[in-house]
Order: sequence, then C-alpha cells, then structure tokens
Amino acid sequence: MLWDIFCTVIDNYGDAGVCWRLSHDLSERGHQVRLWMDDATPLGWMAPGAIHGAYPGITVLPWSHAHDTNRLSKLPMADVWIEAFGCEIATNFIAHAAYSISSSEQKHSKHPIWINLEYLSAETYVERCHRLPSPVLHGPLQGHHKFFFYPGWTARTGGLLREPDLCQRQTQWQRLARQEQLQHWQIDWRGETVWSLFCYEPLALATLLERLQAADTPQLLLVTAGRASQAVQGLLTTSTAGAMRVHYLPHMTQQAYDQLLWSCDVNCVRGEDSIVRALWAGKPWLWQIYPQDDGVHADKLNALLDTLHAPAGVRHLHHCWNDFSPDCLLPAMTEWQAFAHDARQQMLEQTDLTSQLLLFVEENR
Repeated sequence: MLWDIFCTVIDNYGDAGVCWRLSHDLSERGHQVRLWMDDATPLGWMAPGAIHGAYPGITVLPWSHAHDTNRLSKLPMADVWIEAFGCEIATNFIAHAAYSISSSEQKHSKHPIWINLEYLSAETYVERCHRLPSPVLHGPLQGHHKFFFYPGWTARTGGLLREPDLCQRQTQWQRLARQEQLQHWQIDWRGETVWSLFCYEPLALATLLERLQAADTPQLLLVTAGRASQAVQGLLTTSTAGAMRVHYLPHMTQQAYDQLLWSCDVNCVRGEDSIVRALWAGKPWLWQIYPQDDGVHADKLNALLDTLHAPAGVRHLHHCWNDFSPDCLLPAMTEWQAFAHDARQQMLEQTDLTSQLLLFVEENR
C-alpha cells in the first residue's frame, strides 16, 4: 500500500523520530511511504540520506508541497493518510483528493483510510478512544470520517513500535564485549557503570551528578547532543569529577542510538520515542516526560508507572526526576533491573504498532 504520513516537528526528536521509525518499518515490510514534514532537518542525523531518497520505499516531501495543487496532480492517491500527533493535513491536499475521488475518471476510487495517530499514553482514556471513528464536520471531505489510533501499553491499545527483527539485532549486538561496543563511538571504557543521558533540564540533574560523583564505584556518563549536553556543561566545569567521567556524544542515527541503549547499564531518556527504545533495551531506565504547564504530565507518568507495576524505589526516583518530589534517591540496582526486565517482557507479549495499523487498515478498506 501507499501511505502518506504527515509530521509537524515540535520537539525535533520525538515527533520526527516516531514518524521516521514508522515510515521505515512500513517500507521494510514492503509498503511505499510519503513522509511530509515541515522540518526534515533532524533526519540529517537520524537517518542520513533520507531526504535525498537513500531509503527505498520512502520519499520525504516538504510540508509546503501539500499546498501545491500542481505538484499534487502528479502524485497517485495514497491508500492511507496518517496525521501524526494531531497535526492537520493541508486543506489544499484534502481538496485535491476530494476532487480526484469525485471526478468521472476516478469515480470508483475510495477515500484513503484516514488515521489520527495520537500521542503515547497509559492513561485509561486511551483504551476507550482507541480505533473510534470521528466524523469530518467541515472542509472538502465533510461527511467522511477519520479514526483515532492510540499507541499504548496495554492489549486494548495500538501497542508500541517494534520492528520484526529488533530482538535479533539486539541479541547480535549484545554478543559483543562492552569495550568493543563503546569503541564504535570512540569511547574509552575502563570498567565503569555506564549511564546514557538524554534529557531536558530537570532540577534533579545536579543531584544525579552529585550522586555519580560520590559513588563507591567508577561511573561513566554518556551525554547526548543538544539540550542534555548544554545542561550538564552548565553544571560541570570538567569532564572528570570524583568517581564520574563524562563523555559528550555527537548526534546519532536512530540505529546507533538503539545500540547505545543496549550498551549502557542505565538509560535516562525523555519524550516518546526514546522511552520505547529504552524499554526494549531491557536495562534500568529513567524517563523524563515532556513537561506541561498545567501539570497533567504527572498523571501521564503515574499511569505508566502503574501499568508497568513500578516498585516504590523506581516510582520515587521518577517523581524526583520529573520535579514532583525534592528527594532524589537511587533505587537498588537489582530492583531497578528486575523492573526493566519485567516491563520489557510484558510489552513483548503485545502486538506491535505497525502490525496493528496494517491489520486495522485491511479491516477498513
């Protein structure tokens, strides 16, 4: 099938990251994807060459082209439209599709399956709203409908992105020695406990750095490019302090980032895409949820911790890391590791997001 996936980039990582992973997964399963983005800059390092057609089956198109009727007239109608994260397809694009469907030469054409792919959440409303139709009340396709499709953490949701060969690739990578793994990024590993850090600017970051500096055993902190590096550099004046060494990473491809998570002992992640990848890594993880002014992100965090049966120590650390609690205590590593292992096993029992989307489209064509 031919899929149109629409993505407006807000955070530069999660939005683009999820849409690219979905596009790539679909193409690997034999489908054609047109990925419409208002800012494709992140793909320059997430998936080098993607903008120039280096990935068979995927065409990256500027969002502005969706407004250009002349360009649209040269494109075949897609089987599926996906509005990612509540973005709205351009009116010109919809109007062109409506005209094509109603024209005499296209009178037997069907309207594409129109899906609003929502944000990832473990809150209870997700199960109630997943797969529900929503009537289009205005515009060129008034009277048609789109469907809400919710990724999620339970069997009654759309599941999580997980490529069919993910576990196999992970197993192959983890057969390598830790030193060999980290040498891929010119990291000199000296037997330390290894942390990856991908975050915004949590108030508890200073406390975490102090904990690592004062640890009884050597610690290595691998800091991702962007806001995480800026935050750490604003708190530290040297790359070595006490028991902790710091290594600043460049921007990484999605494949390399997955491998990094597989190589670390603890993964601090943020937003939607990286929490899913940390979960598949099966290592202790610490999630900084995207902060919202009205504080509703606390409900979203607690819903996930409840769903995954987080023990008290892990729950408390997450509350601290997300600025809901002032006291930042690290849980016992054995407890944290058991939680991460159990959460991964729980989610592996569910059907992945792409497979569920494919089944849903087939049912509604």
